[in-house]
Amino acid sequence: MTLNRSNPDSTGAAVEWLYRLSQQPHDKIIGPLSGLTFAVKDNIDVAGVPTTAGCPAFAYMADTHAGVVERILGAGASLEGKTNLDQFACGLNGTRSPYGAVPNAINPDMICGGSSAGSAYVVATGQVDFALGTDTAGSGRVPAGLNNIVGLKPSKGLLSNRGVVPAARSADCVSIFARTVSTAVQVLLVAAGHDPLDPYSKDLHLNTEPFGNRFVFGVPDELEFFGDTLSEEAFKQSIDQLEALGGKKRIISYAPLKQAAALLYESALVAERYEAIRDFFDTTSHAVIEPVRSIIAQGKQYSAADLLEAQTELRRLGQIAAVMWRDIDVLLVPTAPTSYTLREMQDNPVVLNRNLGTYTNFVNLLDYAAISVPSSFRSDGQPFGVTFIAPSGSDLQLAELAQCFHHATGLTQGATRQPLPALDRILKSSAQSSVLVAVVGAHLSGMPLNYQLTERNATLVSTTRTAADYQLYALANTSPRKPGMIRVAPGKGSSIEVEVWQMPISDYGSFVAMIPGPLGIGTITLEDGRSVQGFVCEPFALEGALDISSYGGWRPYVSSGAGGGE
Repeated sequence: MTLNRSNPDSTGAAVEWLYRLSQQPHDKIIGPLSGLTFAVKDNIDVAGVPTTAGCPAFAYMADTHAGVVERILGAGASLEGKTNLDQFACGLNGTRSPYGAVPNAINPDMICGGSSAGSAYVVATGQVDFALGTDTAGSGRVPAGLNNIVGLKPSKGLLSNRGVVPAARSADCVSIFARTVSTAVQVLLVAAGHDPLDPYSKDLHLNTEPFGNRFVFGVPDELEFFGDTLSEEAFKQSIDQLEALGGKKRIISYAPLKQAAALLYESALVAERYEAIRDFFDTTSHAVIEPVRSIIAQGKQYSAADLLEAQTELRRLGQIAAVMWRDIDVLLVPTAPTSYTLREMQDNPVVLNRNLGTYTNFVNLLDYAAISVPSSFRSDGQPFGVTFIAPSGSDLQLAELAQCFHHATGLTQGATRQPLPALDRILKSSAQSSVLVAVVGAHLSGMPLNYQLTERNATLVSTTRTAADYQLYALANTSPRKPGMIRVAPGKGSSIEVEVWQMPISDYGSFVAMIPGPLGIGTITLEDGRSVQGFVCEPFALEGALDISSYGGWRPYVSSGAGGGE
């Protein structure tokens, strides 16, 4: 097996491949991952290929595959190459590499997120079907959230770390990037398994009982977006979307999670970063770039007693945080509270990097499972993702819920613009199998487009009204005639009649794809306070439209004859 080093251009846009394996004939293995291609972060060993961990002076030729790579190859997947990373997996932004910064797959002026930046990029851009990253403080989640892809962070010990350059051994996880939850779970089920050669490997039992149609999700009482109002609004929309899937929101105390997260870099726990590469660092620290060098050097100042004290404090905070699981099934947080341009990150690398880990750093320290999934695109075109978190062993439960949430968004895959495939259920049950959709016009019972609901096995749940915050317009030049509904300031609108239909999520994506502009699907509020998915209209389309809010709904307006019928 030979290899070709990639040649980064001046922007770093080509440096997503640190090494591209040459295409050599090899025996095909038939298995559950046959036909899928993948890449691995360059702190994970591939036999016959250098492992650099983003530091040329550290590089060594791997003799054997990492345990997780061996399993995946044995399942028939084809390895395409190795990917760039924040040096020694120390960072959440993707700019800390001598091989160049990895750009965002959606907007190359923005950061990709790290440290598994290259792995996220090649998945988002469709160059491979999935990729392996690592996650110690959020490196398998932040790049997913910033690139409109899925980042599955398994329970600690579920995937072997043998053959992975450690960042902090007790917190490290191999993670999986994919464009769909289904693909990520395919890989997880193949790669998982106890490895007696990994001191931190566990023989875990995975819970396969779905959360159910009525589940409780926690939301932190402290939410920090660092002035990013677009991300703040996107997270509010995510809460509405999850409530539309049947979830009930409960506010939880974020204090113990925040305090645990701070221990990662602000206590003796950072000594694990130093221990991981101690021999190399003590003799060759000059080869480590800043600010990675300064972060790792912090670990040298602590004593064994300091470390024991920090570990005890972490366990204390874990006991306090565990109480929240009595009241919630899953915790919902923003994957990243904001994002930054490449220039902003390079000008202020420590503070802005710390901000990116606001909702990630505590997860591995407290031994939770997590999965980041796309939620929306903000009005500025940037992707926004959310992370579902639950106790160790909940990986499949989280994936089931996350997949339902992802498919309900109607988003495309990564930067490819390809629609999501048909829903492939992870836990074979009826739980989380449908979404509530409110219709306001031509899709109402007896109206010309109602068949688009019934042919997708949707059923009428109720006829109700929206909250009194909406205006309804008869749009010009539509066939069949359609209304457009917009939300207005409280006290300035009307309550509009709607029908609420329940549709299988497996059919929802094709339904959303049929909706022509200027109409679309958003989150609307009903008069009883519930949030559901429903038809909304872009404001530009109201030019020449007639305000019919006084009729209270589309059906009364049509029945009146004022609009000339359907």
